[in-house]
Amino acid sequence: MASDPRPPIRELPDELISQIAAGEVVERPASVVRELVDNALDAGATQVSVRLQAGGVRAIVVEDDGCGIPAGQLTLALRRHATSKIASLSDLESVATMGFRGEALAAIASVAELTLTSRTLDAALASRVDARSGELQPAARGVGTTVDVRELFFATPARRKFLKTDATEFAHCLEAVRRHALARPEVAFAVWHDGKLAAQWRRADSAQRVADVLGAGFVEHSRALPHPSASAAVTVRGHIGLPEAARSRSDMQYAYVNGRYVRDRLVAHAARAAYEDVLHGARQPSYVLFIDIDPARVDVNVHPTKIEVRFRDGREVHQAVHRTVEAALGVSRAGSAAQPAPIEAVARTTALADTRSDLPAQAVHRAVAPPGNWYSPPPRQAALVLAEAAALYATADVAPTAALNAPGRAADLPPDDWPLGRALGQLAGTYVLAENQHGLVIVDMHAAHERIVYERLKSADRGARLAMQPLLIPATFAATAAEVATADAATDLLAELGLEIGPLAPGVLAVRACPAALPGADPVALARAVLADLADHDRSRTVQRARDDILATMACHGSVRAHRQLTLPEMNALLRDMERTDRADQCNHGRPTWRPITLRELDALFLRGR
Repeated sequence: MASDPRPPIRELPDELISQIAAGEVVERPASVVRELVDNALDAGATQVSVRLQAGGVRAIVVEDDGCGIPAGQLTLALRRHATSKIASLSDLESVATMGFRGEALAAIASVAELTLTSRTLDAALASRVDARSGELQPAARGVGTTVDVRELFFATPARRKFLKTDATEFAHCLEAVRRHALARPEVAFAVWHDGKLAAQWRRADSAQRVADVLGAGFVEHSRALPHPSASAAVTVRGHIGLPEAARSRSDMQYAYVNGRYVRDRLVAHAARAAYEDVLHGARQPSYVLFIDIDPARVDVNVHPTKIEVRFRDGREVHQAVHRTVEAALGVSRAGSAAQPAPIEAVARTTALADTRSDLPAQAVHRAVAPPGNWYSPPPRQAALVLAEAAALYATADVAPTAALNAPGRAADLPPDDWPLGRALGQLAGTYVLAENQHGLVIVDMHAAHERIVYERLKSADRGARLAMQPLLIPATFAATAAEVATADAATDLLAELGLEIGPLAPGVLAVRACPAALPGADPVALARAVLADLADHDRSRTVQRARDDILATMACHGSVRAHRQLTLPEMNALLRDMERTDRADQCNHGRPTWRPITLRELDALFLRGR
């Protein structure tokens, strides 16, 4: 009889267990830097120094001035799952420290040579322990801890072959420290590479630290989020990049949860959704977002590297991020009374009150019907908004002050202080030239009017429960268990969105009604998209995106066209409306609507003063 070819079950040796664990925690030198800086911050350090050789492959030395480790606990600190940060399951469920598993030092020691030197405030001298020999001996250093890591992956040469060049590994290490520096402005950081100072960030306030780490260019092209309410369950603060400063890559997107840098799909989706109709093409926004939430409402024990988290109420977090970022983006620089610096060097703007004014009834002289049958509810509101918006710029007898009768952010200013100034004329039938006290303003009249009409259509359409259109024959589809569960749990929310989705048979859902606003939509595709959004995010934006696309098309067709001659009163009315409209700096497609040219720039063009 043939013997069983399978090997017997046996326990793995401790050394192999440690190296398996190290493979999850230590991917490259940057992983070591991240873990050691985490420990330094948890120790209360106010100064952290990172010294690297050969991109961290030859040596990584992290020094801090934290509370230190008592000599009697140095050896214990190198054991697996030994930590002072948690002691029970309840502690694990509300972790408030950067580290908590007690794996980092043991994992690093299993793939590199490690020595740990530390001194507490009440100790006469420091103590040093060698991870290989376990020998403990006295040493000289101030209060704090030094972790010296040499020859990373010397015990696993195959892992070392997967590392990149020294320059690449150093760049990853530097980025790891930058992420910590952004979140902890009260801590000073210094990074040395091959004996040379590569980067240094002194202690500062949050705004200054953002400028120091990400550069003055980011601050000039960004906007600080409003100060959050202390009573909110989830607060969001930080800086968001202006739409015109968007990038082709997503390399300037930093999200933190309770001071921990994370890569979270939910947060990224919420931020991207807030930029939805102000970005051009596939451009990526820049932002630094700090999300503060009760530690008991977020699970950080999800990924070995602690870079992923899971929220107890993901919809709440998604909604908080989306609303905060969207509100900040809604403030248009066109309505600011401050000097409009060149768009290429836009300074941070302060939040302005959101005020709107409808067009005066006496300005309505002709109606523009909504095109086709794209949009059913509410037809009267849509047609009225389009008619009012078109009429204001369709008649030459409308005075420039007609649009200023209602209170607005520019309406209370004297004419000389209008942010977008007085119209001078029209260029090539496309651009409006205006003069303000700081220089020249150039406006793309079609793009600007398109945004004005679009925002008014959205305002007229928001808040109403979507009307349902029952389907003569229900559309059925084979649904996953997750889709069935979501449809059952979100019946009321689906009804608000104009959808009726219910079970027809085990594993089969039927769409019995669709939003009347989307008569041409595929019921099954729409239902699947909405259910996916409801499962992952705060509430479905699929229907709202579809409605906004329709409104954007209506706004485009209902706006003044290029090469149409406008009178000066019409141009001034357009400028005043821009000053009162949210997101007036970009059209619906993300293109800029206006550009300033300052007197200083004009003087430079003509060499004045030289």
